[in-house]
Amino acid sequence: MTFVSELEPRTLWRHFDQILTIPRGSKEEDRIRAYVVAQAEELGLPFQVDGTGNVVVNKPGTAGYEDRPVTILQSHLDMVNEKNSDVDHDFDKDPIQPREDGEYLTASGTTLGSDNGVGVSAMLAVMEADDLTHGPLELLFTIDEETGLTGASNLDPEMLGGRKLINLDSEEEGSLCVGCAGGADSALSLPIVKIPAPTGSVALEVVLKGLKGGHSGIDIHLQRGNATQLLTRALWDVGQDIPFHLANLDGGNKHNAVPREASALVVLDEKNRANFKAALTADLEDIQAEFRPAEPGAEFSISQVEVPDEVWDHDSTGKVMALVVALPHGVISMSYDIPGLVETSTNLATVKTRNGAVEIGLSSRSSVASALDALRQRIRSAATLAGARVEEGDGYPGWKPDLQSELLQVVRKVHKRELGTDPKIEAIHAGLECGLIGEMIPGMDMISFGPQIEFPHSPDERVKIASVDRFYKLLAATLEDLATAS
Repeated sequence: MTFVSELEPRTLWRHFDQILTIPRGSKEEDRIRAYVVAQAEELGLPFQVDGTGNVVVNKPGTAGYEDRPVTILQSHLDMVNEKNSDVDHDFDKDPIQPREDGEYLTASGTTLGSDNGVGVSAMLAVMEADDLTHGPLELLFTIDEETGLTGASNLDPEMLGGRKLINLDSEEEGSLCVGCAGGADSALSLPIVKIPAPTGSVALEVVLKGLKGGHSGIDIHLQRGNATQLLTRALWDVGQDIPFHLANLDGGNKHNAVPREASALVVLDEKNRANFKAALTADLEDIQAEFRPAEPGAEFSISQVEVPDEVWDHDSTGKVMALVVALPHGVISMSYDIPGLVETSTNLATVKTRNGAVEIGLSSRSSVASALDALRQRIRSAATLAGARVEEGDGYPGWKPDLQSELLQVVRKVHKRELGTDPKIEAIHAGLECGLIGEMIPGMDMISFGPQIEFPHSPDERVKIASVDRFYKLLAATLEDLATAS
């Protein structure tokens, strides 16, 4: 155990400290699920695991409140595994290394997993607490939220009897979330033609790194740079005057994280090397200056490497660069109804060279279904012009706000009483499992809140330590009010 176990509230942080040692990337939740089940068994609480791998633990109401309506608490077990390229870390076996940074808890060069590990830890603390007042609880731990909410979309609804749900996956202290965007992914595959590397060639590896990245939904309005698109933009511009071949293009790792690093392998005639480096350096320096307010840590390198046996022909090189530059990325439109809320956006998330093709992944979001459809049509149109194959996932629904929600009124009152401030009521430009659960179980009254978590899905992820104590206080008091309400 680390210093994390000594933070307050102790029970919550003790569980989080343990969770830091358990690998739990998306689709790899077996070990964290086993931990939850072991805690339930130790406490003598009944539990169910559905065919997808979601877990529901049942805890009876405290004495005198056994017959109160059931409240559901919900968090997801998985985390986004992201690290800086110069960090030696194996997410399948290495524990996350926590460190304290002023008011915050963060990790050493990797994601921390406070999204949604703090919510999971809060539920585990509630499971074992004997000093809380609450009605019957159903504690729902879902899987694979981060790669498309597939745990929630395949949830067995028969495991749930409650009709009030508190989701613990929000990341802004002082806010109560009552709605979220829907979303869907697009997968593009553009075939490439390979030829032998021309005689007299030199190979250069170009790397753009040090960008901040972040969550492709809640951070998209920050207008940070997309490392893959910016690097390709510079290469495409230089290629208008100096011919070269690409032999590899790589950027981004997760569909819901803005790419922080990208690299390209460029092969060109030796006699053009100096001019190419000078022109590319000038373009990349311009990009650094353009994005410096948002990306002060951006840096690039151009280094000579061994010439590969094969390169992409000029047509493939040009089509790939043109497509990556043309594809939309970032905020597409703002909401007409809620000032300051992003309505529609897309993340040009991943570009990978494999299996004789360049594979491009995009994650699009919108709170308006027709706008999401239009955005995906735009992506499909660009891909079609380039000759790429397009596959589109079914996506997931948004969650329409209900400002008359009974649960909202309770939590709002508790927030004012316990924390001394009126909470903000907002919808977020990100996917929450509430949308899927609400569609699956009509009449579900839902709300989401959490501690202050910043820069999720990136190695800069951090959680404000004191906010976790306030978050847990709000949760405990809300459960008591729900139980004691007449």
